[in-house]
Amino acid sequence: MQDLWRLSATELAGLIKSKKVSAKEAAQAGLDRLDAVNPKINAVVDHRPDDVLAQAASVDAAIARGDEVGPLAGVPVTIKVNVDQEGYATTNGLKLQRDVIAKADNPVVANLRKAGAVLLGRTNCPAFSYRWFTTNLIHGDTKNPRDPAITPGGSSGGAGAAVAAGIGHIAHGTDIAGSIRYPAYACGVHGLRPSMGRLPAFNAALPERPIGPQISAVSGPLARTINDLRISLAAMAAPDPRDPWYAPVPLVGVPRDKRIAMCLNPDGLNPVPEVVAAVADAGKRLKAAGWIVEEISDTPPLREAAEIQTRLWLGDGYEAQLAAAEREGDPGALACLRGNRAKVHPFDLSQALTRRATLTREWFTFLDKYPVLLMPVSAELPFPDQLDRKDEASFARVWHAQLPQIAIPFMGLPGLVVSTGLVGRIPVGVQLVAARYREDLCLAAGEAVEAGGTPSAAIDPVS
Repeated sequence: MQDLWRLSATELAGLIKSKKVSAKEAAQAGLDRLDAVNPKINAVVDHRPDDVLAQAASVDAAIARGDEVGPLAGVPVTIKVNVDQEGYATTNGLKLQRDVIAKADNPVVANLRKAGAVLLGRTNCPAFSYRWFTTNLIHGDTKNPRDPAITPGGSSGGAGAAVAAGIGHIAHGTDIAGSIRYPAYACGVHGLRPSMGRLPAFNAALPERPIGPQISAVSGPLARTINDLRISLAAMAAPDPRDPWYAPVPLVGVPRDKRIAMCLNPDGLNPVPEVVAAVADAGKRLKAAGWIVEEISDTPPLREAAEIQTRLWLGDGYEAQLAAAEREGDPGALACLRGNRAKVHPFDLSQALTRRATLTREWFTFLDKYPVLLMPVSAELPFPDQLDRKDEASFARVWHAQLPQIAIPFMGLPGLVVSTGLVGRIPVGVQLVAARYREDLCLAAGEAVEAGGTPSAAIDPVS
């Protein structure tokens, strides 16, 4: 069977479980695709073919024995380089961490293995996972397979580029301020930021994280179909005792009305016409699918939530983060920290957490009335690559545009980015938000948006 790498994870797992295709054949197809296109985009920065084929052989042996092999049986999946994978460096895009070799899998990686996934390779991210662009001094630049002139997104830029180019069927990413959602948007695929506490996480190879990342950074999947996000979420969300924030909440909640609040211009974002058109079009697709879509003039506070989230992310331990960035010498990381200094330093943790309770309550109340919110991902189409380093005005422009992404983690909410099409060859999409632990509502609405347009499919990188 040709072009196994083009299939959805759901389709491929079905073929492997039914013995119509072997896991080894799927792994070899994934490796061949990686070899064919990764040199053009540098999405995967570490992979070991022998290890990949050995994992696949183990899946095939389990199937031959009649063992239960999990929902992702034999599906090639990529892992971002900022989480522990046994035997590999957890670099987070840093020369400083090239020798930080994990002795055990992060829970989310362990859960993917338990679900039968074959770990195909490690994907690139910016230094410290700070930016919406993906370049660093240890692994180099990742290019967007749809257009090398635009960013592949960040910080999970390698993940977005890989899955868009057919390197793996699902990509693991992480998100503290849009790092799953923006690469999905920029690369024309789908990406789910789960609720805080939904997926267990822990990097034993690194020091314990400060409180900000503990309560707002999450792992999650990127994929080319909404159903692939659903099955990978279920796989990744299995319990693990190493994460004290993990919440064993059912993946499907109580039924809610199919009601959507659509906001075209949340909190003074002033998106460009192409972004407004994408959101309005998604609203039409949802109406056609039987959803009640109510246009609203504004949402609960996004701007303030984004400002405090930025402080919680970069302000806690700011001087130590800056010193590490100076040791690394990465220009993008230094630009991020220096450009935000006035906004995040000095930092009052108590004040931030107190205000978090108030804003979260407002959002919970809003999402009790409207089960799902439809709004922009960004104020703009995906940026020209490295725009944030061009000048001060461009840096400010980037951070303003990303307001809808930065804010959502502050309340611990889930956010789903659905790719809705292209403007020329530039991807565009929309963001769906629901109450905490209601990823199921995001995914249900996302399927309606997906079904109303052209399906996302793996592409050959464009020069």
